[in-house]
Amino acid sequence: MPIDELDGRLIELFTAEPRVGVLEASRRLGVARGTVQARLDRLARDGVIAGHGPEIDPAALGYGVTAFVTLQLRQSRGRGQSGHDPVAARLAQVPEVMEAHTITGPGDMLCRVVARSNTDLQRVIDVIVDVEGVERASSVISLATQVRYRTLPLVRAAAGAGPRRHPSD
Repeated sequence: MPIDELDGRLIELFTAEPRVGVLEASRRLGVARGTVQARLDRLARDGVIAGHGPEIDPAALGYGVTAFVTLQLRQSRGRGQSGHDPVAARLAQVPEVMEAHTITGPGDMLCRVVARSNTDLQRVIDVIVDVEGVERASSVISLATQVRYRTLPLVRAAAGAGPRRHPSD
């Protein structure tokens, strides 16, 4: 869905200050309150804005280890449903699995997981390997996050503002 410059500015404002109200946003952006509300409603309805909740740092909850686990799955024998879907549903029940993506390449699925320690990471991997349909897992531990998950540069590009260099991006 295409967005314009005002949509981009609106997303940027609410990303920087999620608790800013609609009235204050309208004042800062120089547009009517109804315009801000209508834009937010449309962006949410169209799936551009996927949530309004707080961003949680797993390390602050005691999960200081992040790892990426590549899974090889048992191949489906033509029974209709892909082997990925049931495995993903089971992985969604493991609290330490932050994300799971079907991938191309030597593996079938890539998971971002967190753990309290390296020993705890072994426990998490054991839980993952015990999921029916998972044949094998290989993991790499993240030593440092060089570029945090971000969307504002993409929003700016999509809104036609082009990439901007800013330390908080």
